[in-house]
Amino acid sequence: MIDRVLSRVQPGSIVLFHNAAKYTPQALPTILESLIRDGYDFVPVSQLIYRENYRIDHTGRQIPVPPAPEQ
Repeated sequence: MIDRVLSRVQPGSIVLFHNAAKYTPQALPTILESLIRDGYDFVPVSQLIYRENYRIDHTGRQIPVPPAPEQ
């Protein structure tokens, strides 16, 4: 798990860990320490979701909502 995450992460990546996964508790400190050392920042998912002028489609992507036509 550690090698897989660290070899694939790149700027803009969202890395999700399930708290009930078997090896997450053991792997997480090593992964976080490595990413911090590499200069990555961590933010809650709520900061990644645009709330205005966007919608989330069926794939989970945020899609800009076009402005309503003026009347």
